[in-house]
Amino acid sequence: MKHQRKRQSLAKSFYHAFEGIFATVRSERNIKIHLGFVVLVVTAGIVLKISLQEWLIVLTLFGLVLSLELVNTALEATVDLVTEERRPLAKKAKDAAAGAVLIAAINAAIIGCLIFVPKILAVP
Repeated sequence: MKHQRKRQSLAKSFYHAFEGIFATVRSERNIKIHLGFVVLVVTAGIVLKISLQEWLIVLTLFGLVLSLELVNTALEATVDLVTEERRPLAKKAKDAAAGAVLIAAINAAIIGCLIFVPKILAVP
């Protein structure tokens, strides 16, 4: 018979999730860079008075990029846990996860430019 693990409480699940976020922010340079852009974009959004729809787009893009950065960090840690050797499949996994973050970040930057550049150019 299989050993069943006891389910943890919902509060404990949230605690562990936040621990993962904070640990990543403390230890990973790239998520700090992304969070810096979040602060800049939020500030620009307030100053330039972007619309509700634009806020929804911007917030969705923040969630996408930051979530992918967390997944990338988790994948890299898992690969490092499994092997310390340089292995082609480990490199492929790590590079693909980093590539996913890069695609999302480039997409977010392009959409950000489409939202903010016309507003900046319209400022007298």
